[in-house]
Amino acid sequence: MVSYVAMKKLELLLLWIVVASVGCSTTGSVTPGATLLSGLSEYQAEMQRIGSAPERWPDRQRAAGGLKIVVTATVGDSREFYRLIDLDVRRTEFIITMRQGSVSAARMQEMKDELVRIDEEIAALKPVVRSQMGSFPLQSESQQRIAGVATLGLLDLAVERFSGAGGTGPAARSTKIDQYLITDLGTFATVHGPEGQTYRCMTYGIAEEGAGMQCDPIK
Repeated sequence: MVSYVAMKKLELLLLWIVVASVGCSTTGSVTPGATLLSGLSEYQAEMQRIGSAPERWPDRQRAAGGLKIVVTATVGDSREFYRLIDLDVRRTEFIITMRQGSVSAARMQEMKDELVRIDEEIAALKPVVRSQMGSFPLQSESQQRIAGVATLGLLDLAVERFSGAGGTGPAARSTKIDQYLITDLGTFATVHGPEGQTYRCMTYGIAEEGAGMQCDPIK
């Protein structure tokens, strides 16, 4: 159960997500999947904005806490997702400390060994987290189904890229959901259907509610 304080924080966070990641409202409905996708994107953007200064660690902790609230409101109480976020923050702090060069050689080796263990745990958690997001429903109606497929595909790619660890090669830009190919092109995504039709998809925000996905056919 999410506390009253946490829910108030969520309301503010969702407004922050919408304004930061979209910039304006678009008529439509919000979905848990698109809201989570926006939360993940904004978390990563915030971590980059904060930078690598060691003294900014409280800000990085707050960003992680905000993402956990979004996870709770969209996926539910996921210890695996929370752990993935905690590991990302811990990994980030280790890398920042190591780049500063202010630790002994012995401690440096300990941190390198710990980073290996962190990356292994992250790799093991990602499939579990992706399976939890698979509970987001796909609508049967054509246009809504395309939006749902795009959301699931982009979430799959976002989790795979999360923390920049646990992968075996370059981050993938495409994935398949059912018979649909979803490609992340940065500012928008494309969904290529089994009948040859391609759709252009983008997230949009509704203030104080969350985010949704809009997909339109490319003629």
